[in-house]
Amino acid sequence: MQTLVQSRSSPSYDDDLVQWIDAQIHLLLENRFSELDIENLVEELDGMRTKELHALKNRLRVLIMHLLKCEFQKNHPQNKWHATLIEQRVRIHDLLADSPSLRRKLEEFARVNYPYARKVAALETHLPLNSFPAENSYSVEQILDDEFIP
Repeated sequence: MQTLVQSRSSPSYDDDLVQWIDAQIHLLLENRFSELDIENLVEELDGMRTKELHALKNRLRVLIMHLLKCEFQKNHPQNKWHATLIEQRVRIHDLLADSPSLRRKLEEFARVNYPYARKVAALETHLPLNSFPAENSYSVEQILDDEFIP
């Protein structure tokens, strides 16, 4: 299939990604489906999905880490942490607005990311790891609640 696209002076996937995307869009709009580079289209779509999932995981990890820091290091100025809470929540809300199906992953990702958030919070606060709960005590609702600061 890629040869058909290339034979019409279209760029290959490996040579110029943006031109390749433009060519694929053109083929789709003209209903020239047999000329599409299906293998690379599938790879790109899967990559897009993976990127969105990773973005949600990373934002949740940072958010949970800062919730822990706010809760367990009371003597530290928290304005910067509060700003990070707001920023991460806004970014997560944006991700969920663009891809509502990601909501189904929130609970799992919060659970899976908690141990990493806990370790980093311990390192950054210089508190012993056992100062933080072994299991996540924040509900998804609390994590996403703009008003919730432990």
